[in-house]
Amino acid sequence: MRYDVFGIGNAIVDIVTEVDHSFFETNNIEKGVMTLVDEKRQLHLMAAIDMHKSHLSGGGSAGNTVVALSQFGGKSFYSCLVAQDELGKFFLEDLKIHGVQTDLKYENCPPGHSGRCLVMTSPDAQRTMNTFLGVSSFLSPEHLNEEAIKNSKCVYLEGYLVASPKGQEALIKAKRIAERNKVDVVLTFSDSSMVKYFSKQMEEVVGASVDLLFCNEEEAMIFTGTHTVNEAREKLKQSAKKFIITRGANGALVFDGDTFVDIEPYPVKAIDTNGAGDMFAGAFLYGITHGHSFAGSGKLASLASSHVVKQWGPRLPKNETEKILKEFRG
Repeated sequence: MRYDVFGIGNAIVDIVTEVDHSFFETNNIEKGVMTLVDEKRQLHLMAAIDMHKSHLSGGGSAGNTVVALSQFGGKSFYSCLVAQDELGKFFLEDLKIHGVQTDLKYENCPPGHSGRCLVMTSPDAQRTMNTFLGVSSFLSPEHLNEEAIKNSKCVYLEGYLVASPKGQEALIKAKRIAERNKVDVVLTFSDSSMVKYFSKQMEEVVGASVDLLFCNEEEAMIFTGTHTVNEAREKLKQSAKKFIITRGANGALVFDGDTFVDIEPYPVKAIDTNGAGDMFAGAFLYGITHGHSFAGSGKLASLASSHVVKQWGPRLPKNETEKILKEFRG
């Protein structure tokens, strides 16, 4: 296989900043979730933050995951869409720096504005995101690379795309191509708001089943209509052959198709949880595509996500992922 993972998702440049608790009430922001906003609203919020405490980072849920996998030594391909602007150029260069393949050429990109996300981290290390998708909202089936899908071990679908009709179509088409070619289908719910407000669209993407699902406890319970994680995990078996339920500071619960495995957390003082789930997925996918068991891959993913929450931003420096692998291998 040429690629370990073929990812499809939004191309977003993160503007990561620190805010205090009062900022959310003052600016009427729902704390702790991802909210889609128009450009006018986002520009208003950007004017209210301290840009001296902010920095740019390549982002997007699946984008973070394929970058993480690449940093650990895996091979990934990413289908996305940016505009011919400075942020679009920044995003494509960021993919190149991290060794992620894409067939998207800057000179062929549409005019307009690339997607950007204002990531507001509060003193409790919780992250709140206000996202303006820009041209990323026009990502559609035509942007898929069928040959790259066929030559991948698995396809990684970003749940955020269900918010766009064309994005949902792209997810469904990628899933069908993968299934026809016996390529594993992996889905991340991405955020509880996607499961809550786009439940019908998410169910259509899941279809009869997916091979592997990533979700957190809240997403699992919302999707299954249950009130406890124990109930949710049993019902998820109807939608996914295998799945991982991340539990924040409590580690994760892994179902390998036969057995449930508790993944222990690595206790750390978190300062920014932005990207923890994306990192977990990237490290886990690296593990299972490189001969590790579900339990072993879960351990690596837990270790990796514990490192990312100790710093600002969703991605780790390359030398940090090398240290994690050494620690994991003992």
